[in-house]
Amino acid sequence: MKKIEAIIKPFKLEEVKDALREAGITGMTVSEVKGYGRQLGHTELYRGAEYVVDFLPKLKLEIVVADDLVEKIIDTIIKTANTGKIGDGKIFVLDVEKVIRVRTGETGEEAV
Repeated sequence: MKKIEAIIKPFKLEEVKDALREAGITGMTVSEVKGYGRQLGHTELYRGAEYVVDFLPKLKLEIVVADDLVEKIIDTIIKTANTGKIGDGKIFVLDVEKVIRVRTGETGEEAV
């Protein structure tokens, strides 16, 4: 099993969520996060004063899937989260050693 962590722009959440549901994903965790990459933040004006926003708001999606679904899920996220502009995000794929469903004690793919 693999854990896919995707950092995306917040306004893309509904589109990505719907596409993942169509791809067969039944659950995910979404967290509000802040960060920056190559765009290095931006400047804004507030009451006439300019200030730098270093960390931009993003969403982090966490999805655990069977190995055979990884490429399909990555492709789905790329297609739906892409705006073609800097700051579209990143996708990380990590190995998952063990999964346990707390309520039933199920393990492995049955727990996902």
